[in-house]
Amino acid sequence: SPTNYHFYIFPESWIKRGLRRRTMRLFLVFLMVHTIFIPCFSFDVSGKDLPLTLDYYKSTCPTVFEVIKKEMECIVKEDPRNAAIIIRLHFHDCFVQGCDGSVLLDETESLQGEKKASPNINSLRGYKIVDRIKNIIESECPGVVSCADLLTISARDATILVGGPYWDVPVGRKDSKTASYELATSSLPTPEEGLISIIAKFYSQGLSVEDMVALSGAHTIGMAQCRNFRSRIYGDFQVTSALNPVSETYLSSLREICPASSGEGDSNVTAMDNVTPNLFDNSIYHTLLRGEGLLNSDQEMYTSMFGIQTRRIVSKYAEDPVAFFEQFSKSMVKMGNILNSESFVGGEVRRNCRFVNT
Repeated sequence: SPTNYHFYIFPESWIKRGLRRRTMRLFLVFLMVHTIFIPCFSFDVSGKDLPLTLDYYKSTCPTVFEVIKKEMECIVKEDPRNAAIIIRLHFHDCFVQGCDGSVLLDETESLQGEKKASPNINSLRGYKIVDRIKNIIESECPGVVSCADLLTISARDATILVGGPYWDVPVGRKDSKTASYELATSSLPTPEEGLISIIAKFYSQGLSVEDMVALSGAHTIGMAQCRNFRSRIYGDFQVTSALNPVSETYLSSLREICPASSGEGDSNVTAMDNVTPNLFDNSIYHTLLRGEGLLNSDQEMYTSMFGIQTRRIVSKYAEDPVAFFEQFSKSMVKMGNILNSESFVGGEVRRNCRFVNT
């Protein structure tokens, strides 16, 4: 149904009393959330009109799904954290130029990659996992399966292997011949970012508020570095958690891992979900209800003054794990269908995911 928009006029008395500019800006942002971001906008990224199909490799590489599944089983068995690593790598790929494998490209004299962009450097991993799977695929079906498809399928299998939901993966993506350091720097949400800014970044990718809350649920597995949660645990953590006895103990343990001084222990890590860190479930949403979200960007979904819709969705997923799984599956397909239209015209299937074919 069409969105209803409302117009608000500031009373003249407010202006005459000289309402502070900061207060007026906050009020305008509140109205923006109320009238623009609260509806779940939808973009046509469902795959219906996109050149992706479930049977794209049926005749050219019929074993591709099984090969990736078997290798991912070994990889996650070796270290359950690898599941989160691959899901995050897929996310960082799709948010820059679409799901085109651009995040996998190494820098060369003629190409500036995305790996050294601030959201990726010293934190994004999984490149060797992709290399490992790609080598096996190339030995069976040389020059057929794109790195972008490989990563998308691997992310689905990684989710399943740690207890998450299944979804069908449409395939047929091509690998880009370009990367964008600039977009990687500006388009990816950051751990300390505010809710309004994060919603805008998801919206720019054609993803709704519901998609954002569901996809953020992937933080139920994986680790975060001290540099990404220091400001949170020495900031408003005490306020949002209301300092109940259990929260005090948790906060103390976090501060032991992550000292207050910038630069000290920056690479120290801890689980984003301290209850079931290696199980894909809805535990992360219960963490947010308790006000104990490790990342500011996560906790904002429940405690931000602008989180009218996100708060409701977080509560729903905390109460109903099936609803979370269903929406996560839909949102992962939707994100996976963010395509780089240029790659379908001038793209390729890389032989080595780190380099453009020569």
